[in-house]
Amino acid sequence: MRRLFLFGCVAIVGAAILVIGGVGVSLALENQDVFCASCHTEPEATYYQQSMQANPGTLAAFHRQKATACIDCHSGGGILGRSEGLTQGAQDLMAFLSGTYHHPAITLNPLSDASCLKCHQDIPQSRPGVSRASNGHYHLYLSRWQAADPQAARCITCHTAHTHGLDGLQFMNQGRVAQVCDNCHTALGGH
Repeated sequence: MRRLFLFGCVAIVGAAILVIGGVGVSLALENQDVFCASCHTEPEATYYQQSMQANPGTLAAFHRQKATACIDCHSGGGILGRSEGLTQGAQDLMAFLSGTYHHPAITLNPLSDASCLKCHQDIPQSRPGVSRASNGHYHLYLSRWQAADPQAARCITCHTAHTHGLDGLQFMNQGRVAQVCDNCHTALGGH
């Protein structure tokens, strides 16, 4: 009986060490973009290759040159956002281990505004000494539009991460921006 109890305790401690070690390894690996691109094959492998080029042609590559990893954007702000990213990763791992993994891997959770605002929290706010024109009135009205319309634009509607654009224009999706402006003005009554 005593040996069985001792065996049970050792098994529990061993399992705990494996789980904690596995979580630790996972947390370390998810901060390496090459690890993300190894499972998220295409188009993520192409995005990863673009991020390694000297001149960033996409918003994601621009961020990568500022030492931002894939996971920094592909998880929301705060503990809840981080847990959403980890939950998605755990679901992907379980699907892979069970053989039900979609190949190539697809991201089912599009970037939320919280993913952007955890680093760019000052953008949607009026700042002292900054004119409304240079901050962009669209940023000031975006939260109002989002409160009125669940289909309202999000940060990534205009600032697409993986399409080619110009750094000077914050990599905006120029083909979509005019329509987004019209939709906001329609929803908010012409502001």
